[in-house]
Amino acid sequence: MENGAQQAPDSSKLPSPPIPKVGVAVFLLKGSKVLLGKRLSAVGHSTFALPGGHLEFGESFEECATREVKEETGLEIDKTEFLTVTNNVISEKVHIVCVFVRAVPADVNQKPETLEPDKCAGWDWYEWNNLPKPLFGPLEDMVQSGFNPFPTT
Repeated sequence: MENGAQQAPDSSKLPSPPIPKVGVAVFLLKGSKVLLGKRLSAVGHSTFALPGGHLEFGESFEECATREVKEETGLEIDKTEFLTVTNNVISEKVHIVCVFVRAVPADVNQKPETLEPDKCAGWDWYEWNNLPKPLFGPLEDMVQSGFNPFPTT
């Protein structure tokens, strides 16, 4: 080092801290029922969760919701609207800011398909007052708080 100047450490060799990701989850409603699937991924394995996934660069929440529901279930959705956001630190390496939206099927007669069998064991409609157990952590927290995704009349 010249003239006693210190050199900054090479930041390319330092481990970067985990970065939060943005997810979009969809309360897909049909009558008094909500669509849930049994997760097969490492995070939340064997818990029931809403369809959804990670927001892609430049996407709106509604675009992400439409894309993810179509990719996971084959269903087209309609009347998508923002509900709330949660901040979920799931583990030392997983931090998800989740945007929750509400939607309805564009065609109520269409049946959900399991299009990502490596991520979900299957989709079904469940009565809001009789949800399967165990629920995915962030969804369970919302249910326990008294959150209701159904529109008030």
